[in-house]
Amino acid sequence: MRKVFSHLEPDRFVSGTIGEPGERIFFLQVKSGKNITSVIVEKSQVAILSERIDTLLNQIMGENLNESNIPAKYDSKILDLEPLEAPITEEFRVGIMSLGWSIPKKKLILEAHADSSDSVPEIESDEVEGPDVLRVHLSAEQGRLFAERGRRLVSAGRQPCPFCQEPLGQQGHICARANGYKR
Repeated sequence: MRKVFSHLEPDRFVSGTIGEPGERIFFLQVKSGKNITSVIVEKSQVAILSERIDTLLNQIMGENLNESNIPAKYDSKILDLEPLEAPITEEFRVGIMSLGWSIPKKKLILEAHADSSDSVPEIESDEVEGPDVLRVHLSAEQGRLFAERGRRLVSAGRQPCPFCQEPLGQQGHICARANGYKR
C-alpha cells in the first residue's frame, strides 16, 4: 500500500543538501504547518526540475496571455536561502517526478515518486497500489522561487574539469580526456 505525502498549501518548498561538495546528499523538503516531508533526490533531478518549472510557467504565461498572473521571474526579496529544517528524516529516494499545471487551481502540481519498479500512477491519482509519492501544490511564485534556489544549489558544487566536464575533487581527478593523467 502506497503512502501519499500531500502538501496542498505548503509554507515552504525547497531543495537543499547535507554534506560537503562531492559528498552532498540532495533533498526536496516541504513544510506545511508543523508537517515536514523530506525526500532524497539526485543533483541532476534538482537541476532538471528547476529548469522544467521555469519552462512550464513561461509556456503558460505565453499561452493564456498571463491570465494566471504568473511572475516573469523570482522575487529576490523573498528568496529562501535558509538551510533545510531539522530533523531531516528521509521518507524515500525519488525515482520519477511528474510536473503539471492545474488550470482551475492555477497551481503547479509536483509529484515525486519513490524509486521502484512499480508503474507510476497518473498525476494526482488516488490509487492504493504503487510507489510512495510526495505531492505538492505550488503557486507560480513558489515555483519561481524553488527554481532559482535549485539553480543556485546545483551551481554551488564542485567546478567541472575544463577538459571532460566531470566534477573536480579536492585533489583533482583522473581525466579521461588527458589520457588518464591527474588534473
